[in-house]
Amino acid sequence: MTPVTLGRCWIGRLAHGSDLLESLNALCRTHAIRLGRIEGLGAVQRACLGFYDQQSQQYTFLERNEELEITQLTGNVSLKDGMPFVHLHITLADRSGQAWGGHVAPGTILFAAEVIIQELVGAELQRGWDETTGLPLWNTP
Repeated sequence: MTPVTLGRCWIGRLAHGSDLLESLNALCRTHAIRLGRIEGLGAVQRACLGFYDQQSQQYTFLERNEELEITQLTGNVSLKDGMPFVHLHITLADRSGQAWGGHVAPGTILFAAEVIIQELVGAELQRGWDETTGLPLWNTP
């Protein structure tokens, strides 16, 4: 584990019709957020969710082309190839209360979203290839 302290904090809403992942990555690049945590809520017009198959070490994707509520959005910011990189997971609910969740992939289009980005200071976590999992994980001491 690596000790960090709290840095700057941003709170606000993301643009209607924007791509959730692209919007957050752009905010982090614009404000030079190199390490942080993200949380939020709102609704999407459509979603693209990833599930990582541990045996094949590949993502499969589920697309939901319907209105869904964001009941939980959580993630982090670190560096990948020297650039801020947002890693997000989401839980969504449809109008009957059925939940869908997974890794947020490009193509998750917002209806409305209110988010908090909390910058963390004290470490620069770089993502690097992990042979065991086949994922770009944090290189931590």
